[in-house]
Amino acid sequence: MDLSELVAIDVHTHAEVSSKGHSSLDDDLHDASSAYFKVEGKRKPTLEETAAYYRERKMAAVIFTVDAESATGTEPVPNEEVAEAAAANADVLVPFASIDPFRGRAGVKRARRLVEEYGVKGFKFHPNIQGFFPNDRAVAYDLYEVIEETGAIALFHTGQTGIGAGVPGGGGIRLKYSNPLHVDDVAADFPHLKIILAHPSFPWQDEALAVATHKPGVHIDLSGWSPKYFPPQLVQYANTLLKDKVLFGSDYPVLTPDRWLADFEKLPIKDEVRPKILKDNAARLLGLT
Repeated sequence: MDLSELVAIDVHTHAEVSSKGHSSLDDDLHDASSAYFKVEGKRKPTLEETAAYYRERKMAAVIFTVDAESATGTEPVPNEEVAEAAAANADVLVPFASIDPFRGRAGVKRARRLVEEYGVKGFKFHPNIQGFFPNDRAVAYDLYEVIEETGAIALFHTGQTGIGAGVPGGGGIRLKYSNPLHVDDVAADFPHLKIILAHPSFPWQDEALAVATHKPGVHIDLSGWSPKYFPPQLVQYANTLLKDKVLFGSDYPVLTPDRWLADFEKLPIKDEVRPKILKDNAARLLGLT
C-alpha cells in the first residue's frame, strides 16, 4: 500500500455479501437499514467491487463482516474470504474480522488464526446485534486477550444503530449494549489493547469523548453519520484534545465516502487537523507507516 498515493483511509466499511451471494443480515433487517440510511447506489457490492470503488477514489478501506450468528441465526460473510480479498487487493483493502463472542474457545482460537495466518489487523464487535455487554468478562475477555496479545485492534459499534430501526420492536435489538462506558472497562482491563469507538455515539457522545480522552489506547471513528449532523462537542474535541485519535470512516455502503467527504469539507476543522483525520491517524494506528 503506497500511502503517498492515497488521499484518505476509510476505517469503517462493510463486506455485505459473500461470493456465494449470502448476506450477514436477514432481508428484513437489511431492507429496514437501507431505508433508515436512505442508501444511494448498490447496497451489496462484492469485495472486488468495493476494492475497485476505493481504488478509483485513491482511498484505502478497512473492511469487515459482522458475526452475530448466535443472536441472529444468520451466517456472516466468511472472515477468510474478506481477508483473501484484501490480500488480493492489498493496495486498497485492509482486512478486519468479526468473531461472535459467544463462540467461546473456538472463537478465540479462530481469532488467533485469522491474525497469524490471514493477516487480519483488527476485529469488529457490534454489541447491539451480537447481544452482549463489551465488559462481560465471561463472554468476551478471552477474545480481547488474544487481540491485545497479537497487536490487533478492537473496533466497537457504539451508540444507536440503524440496524433494526423501523422494524417492530427494533427487530429485538437492544440499544443498552452500546454505551461506550462499557468499553471504558475493557480499556482499563486491557491497557495495551488498541480500541476504536465507532460512530458519533448518540445518545452517549460525551461518554465517548470522555473515554477517548482518558484512555490512551481509545480512538473514535466518525462513520455512520453525515458530518453535517456531528454534535458540536465532537467537532471541538476532534480539532483539539483528540486531533490525533479521531479517524475518518464512512460506513460504506450505507453511507458513501463521497457524501461523507463533501459534508466534511464544510466543517470548521483546522487545516492542520484534516490530514490527521482523513489519513495520518489511521495509517499510524494500523501500522502502515
